[in-house]
Amino acid sequence: MRREQNMKTSATSGLAGRTRADVLVVGAGLAGLHTATLLARQGHDVLLAERRTGLTGAIRTTGIFVRKTLDDFPLPPECLGPPIRRVVLHPPGLRRPVSLVSARDEYRVGDMAPLYEATAALAADAGVRMALGTRYAGRQDDGTFRLVGRDGPTAVRARFVVGADGARSTVARDLALDRNHHLLVGAEEVFEVPGSDEPPTFHCVLDPSLAPGYLAWVVNDGQHAHVGVAGYGDRFPGGLRRTLRRFSASAPGLAGRDRPEVVERRGGPIPVGGVLRRIGCADGLLVGDAAGAVSPLTAGGLDPCLRLSELAAAVLDEALRSGDPDVSAAYDGAALRARFQGRLLLRRGLAQVRTPAAASAAFTLLRTPFGRAAARRVLFGDRSFPLPAPG
Repeated sequence: MRREQNMKTSATSGLAGRTRADVLVVGAGLAGLHTATLLARQGHDVLLAERRTGLTGAIRTTGIFVRKTLDDFPLPPECLGPPIRRVVLHPPGLRRPVSLVSARDEYRVGDMAPLYEATAALAADAGVRMALGTRYAGRQDDGTFRLVGRDGPTAVRARFVVGADGARSTVARDLALDRNHHLLVGAEEVFEVPGSDEPPTFHCVLDPSLAPGYLAWVVNDGQHAHVGVAGYGDRFPGGLRRTLRRFSASAPGLAGRDRPEVVERRGGPIPVGGVLRRIGCADGLLVGDAAGAVSPLTAGGLDPCLRLSELAAAVLDEALRSGDPDVSAAYDGAALRARFQGRLLLRRGLAQVRTPAAASAAFTLLRTPFGRAAARRVLFGDRSFPLPAPG
């Protein structure tokens, strides 16, 4: 499906023993890579540890970038699929969908393997020390952080640690920060769709029998199709993978299309409880999924991860330069969370849609001018992650 990737950023060798760094970043997703790069560009010594031996495997995210992200961040265009303007909302049974078309390009899907490679190359060029194939093994009694890699264990003495280690963050546990408790689980298949005859389209299916508490989706941008489901893990009838197979057999926008035998499979937990309240302390902070930086309503995480990473890097840069260890005052999850109240309320409402009949009833409202306007505001609006106002 995708060309073989040659990882340009090799694992740092010779880490066994003891080492020092201004900042230890745990996790090389976009949040960790972006935070590390920004700090290194400010002249700080940054060590980034990632348990994977390469960044092109075990990808979890669908990779949907919204227009606001595309406008504000210089993502490599060669790593992005064609623009998407059309969204189709499907009720249970896929009958009488609601189609919305924007006058602007709203979404692009990242080809995540080369995008991670390109982002890692930027980090290396900035001076980040990359330790791939290196597992974070916890904080020690002497205040050091233990890493375990191919050369053996390493004790890292770092001024700060950044937890970019996913929805179930071990760094959050070690720093006694908040951890995610409201989680969806998702799975998807990705494959090429050359010669697609429909415009690039984002199909969303609201059906609790397929996606309890969330939705199923097909993103077909004319180059690749992403077919997935997500919802509350304990409510999937027959299990997540079986539900994905059932949905894939009749997924909208792909009828009659032959699928390749080999597809890329992704999956993992998705935090949807909003930004956690306590995401920073005197010893470090959390970014990305570890901080709950995902929209509670849409589960979109790439825009929040990049924006929160910029705030995290600015706060740590100031702390390192001033010597003031109290990063939590300027990195206050509770203040950010207060601006998510509307989306948290809508998340609770969506979680209560438990039957196809209830989902179908919601489409009665969606088909009204008010409902269509509200949907357009959610799907095509200019709002993004609510960072504090400058000053």
